[in-house]
Amino acid sequence: MTSGLLLLHSQPDPRRMAAWAIRRGLMAHQGDLGYALHALLRSVFGDLTPQTFHWVDAEQGLLAYLFATPEQVADCVALAEADAAAALGLVASADGHRYHLRSFPTQWPVGHVLAFDVRVRPVLRTAQGERDAFLAAVDAAGDPSARAPLDRAEVYAQWLRDHLTPPASVDSEPWQVAVELLDIRMTRYQRLQVMRKTQRDDAQGRRQQRTSSGPDVELAGHLRVLQPAGFAALLRRGAGRHRAFGFGMLRLRRAER
Repeated sequence: MTSGLLLLHSQPDPRRMAAWAIRRGLMAHQGDLGYALHALLRSVFGDLTPQTFHWVDAEQGLLAYLFATPEQVADCVALAEADAAAALGLVASADGHRYHLRSFPTQWPVGHVLAFDVRVRPVLRTAQGERDAFLAAVDAAGDPSARAPLDRAEVYAQWLRDHLTPPASVDSEPWQVAVELLDIRMTRYQRLQVMRKTQRDDAQGRRQQRTSSGPDVELAGHLRVLQPAGFAALLRRGAGRHRAFGFGMLRLRRAER
């Protein structure tokens, strides 16, 4: 059977996930499970690990795009470590919860309009590391007495436009010319401390842990499909940075007329 884009939905057990992460030193100070979920998914799916996922809570569960066949997914689950599969909600639990797969369209008509939601970490790379895009815009604006107040929601909306619809060029990737963003609004904002690991940099070649605080933002809006193949690539890739850790998954809905 040919691989295709699948939408995975499961209901992980937060206590099992936290226990699994703590044993491996993968839990951020604020309890962010992004790195733990990344490690759990890689433990189970290996080369088929989703490039993006979205964790909501114990009730709403985990969503992820997988490029695989249902049989490949079933094989990964069957061969996974029992505690990892159970933590991700991939095996039947006492209350009957188990994972579900749904084939996801990849051939959307040109001009089709969809509503979207996406959780992002709108940061910019600087010489000093990552910088909140809003704070970078404040710095770039200069003297506050000589400028209009900046709107955080609009700065983050522009950040998403810059990432998903940059000016087309001969070097553009297919996903960079896939959609037109029709409108964007911010529906949630908080600051979140996350844990990441550095490149191997100590004498033994081990990776060091570091934590950083930054924006955790939910954006919603509407998009128009311009290139179906590029749009399929965009769904697999996701938006912005930290895509492998719970940010950047475009969740689609039917656009309200």
